[in-house]
Amino acid sequence: MSSSASATNRAVLILLLGAALFAAGHALRHTTSCFLLSFVIAYLLDPLVLQLEKRGISRSKGILVLYLALSVFAVFFFSYFVPFILMRWQALIPSIPLYLQKARDLGSGLEAQIQPYYGAEEWSWAVDQAVEGLNKLFSNLGTGVYNAAASLIFNIFNLVLSPILVFFMLFYKAQIKKTVTSWLPWRRREVLLEIGHEVNESIGGYLRGQLIVSFIVALFSSVALFILDVDYALFNGIFAGLASILPFIGVIIATIPALFFAYLKFQNGLILVKVVIAFAAIYFLEGYLVKPLVFKRSMNLNPLLTIIMVMALGELFGFWGILLAIPVAAAAKIVSVSIERGDFREWEEP
Repeated sequence: MSSSASATNRAVLILLLGAALFAAGHALRHTTSCFLLSFVIAYLLDPLVLQLEKRGISRSKGILVLYLALSVFAVFFFSYFVPFILMRWQALIPSIPLYLQKARDLGSGLEAQIQPYYGAEEWSWAVDQAVEGLNKLFSNLGTGVYNAAASLIFNIFNLVLSPILVFFMLFYKAQIKKTVTSWLPWRRREVLLEIGHEVNESIGGYLRGQLIVSFIVALFSSVALFILDVDYALFNGIFAGLASILPFIGVIIATIPALFFAYLKFQNGLILVKVVIAFAAIYFLEGYLVKPLVFKRSMNLNPLLTIIMVMALGELFGFWGILLAIPVAAAAKIVSVSIERGDFREWEEP
């Protein structure tokens, strides 16, 4: 068999294997979600364990020390912050139908104001369609919030199970690496390990950096909305921090709930301008100050490829797919660059 045919067969096999893994991950998305949560936490905690090892503490003792520190933090977190969040959440859920009804009333009032000036049937039809679309949007929004609340129980189960998985991931890290290394073809093992090291640095740096960026955006957004006296500033701020994960369109998505609550409360255009200015300033600082300081190096990914990866993995794995889409795209770029360099030529035995 020629080398080109063999390379084609390998490419097809890799694509089929990738498709099978994606299908299995989608079918077992709840289990995959728990595993990905544990994977991300272990990735974030491993550098701390390595620092303890450099100080002469064994890996097992270092993990226990880390877990003890996290337990103390968790006690304060669940004693003070979580009850506050739950109180605000319990206040938000019953008020959602009121906000939706107020939005529908505003839409009906807008229709009544427009129709005298644009009485043609075409304009009436356009306004009716717009109001109907808004009604569907608000209904879906309410349904989505209730579904999110219903899925909270399963997410809590993930949070309980994840520390156990994280412990084993950290404890057996060296053994896992050794096992995976033994599976690699010996003739290209050095090249593959070098690529794996690049991918590891890329994923680890992105996850740690994105965690810092999201926290800063959530903090600044919450403070800004609190100063502007917008309802549920904390939840809107947290949503803005999560939306910052999305490239390019995250800033647009982050402003929608804040604009919604701001307008329904004040019902004037000035508050909308203030909210837009606040978010524009926050995301300007995020893009031109925070990210350059947090991310040591740019991934230089194609914007179209990035958006496609976010949409595809988000559809398959939800939030974790969105979070890991950029690292996966970066890993694919590293592999493609290695292929272009010719690192994978002549895989066949001489």
